[in-house]
Amino acid sequence: MKKIITILFIGLVSFSINAQEKTAKIEFKSDTIDYGTIEKGSNGLRVFEFTNTGDAPLIISRVTSSCGCTVPTWTREAILPGKKGEVQVKYDTNRVNPIRKTITVISNAETPTVALKIKGEVIDSSKESILEKKDKSLVEQ
Repeated sequence: MKKIITILFIGLVSFSINAQEKTAKIEFKSDTIDYGTIEKGSNGLRVFEFTNTGDAPLIISRVTSSCGCTVPTWTREAILPGKKGEVQVKYDTNRVNPIRKTITVISNAETPTVALKIKGEVIDSSKESILEKKDKSLVEQ
């Protein structure tokens, strides 16, 4: 009886040592997108690409942005190991100002929360700046 218990115990320990927990891993091609300087009203859609580098299916449960001016959409189905997905970000380019926003991705990955960033500046070239007006008035004098 002791031999059977010992054999079962050794078998259980060796099984648990060999068993590895499978995890999903999310790896983004880049965690920052620079819009650069763009015109008011131009296309504000950009894409963050990622790969599941783990050995379990990756499920993104939620993606949020730091502001209502940035709307994220993402791959809703499970991303199998080795496969790619994307998080699309649409910034409202009718707002003339610098862009500094954070998009938070929450998933079942080994690192469950990832912060992505967008940056740049939206300008309205139809309006002259105060400095340009001042320069013009100096030239005319």
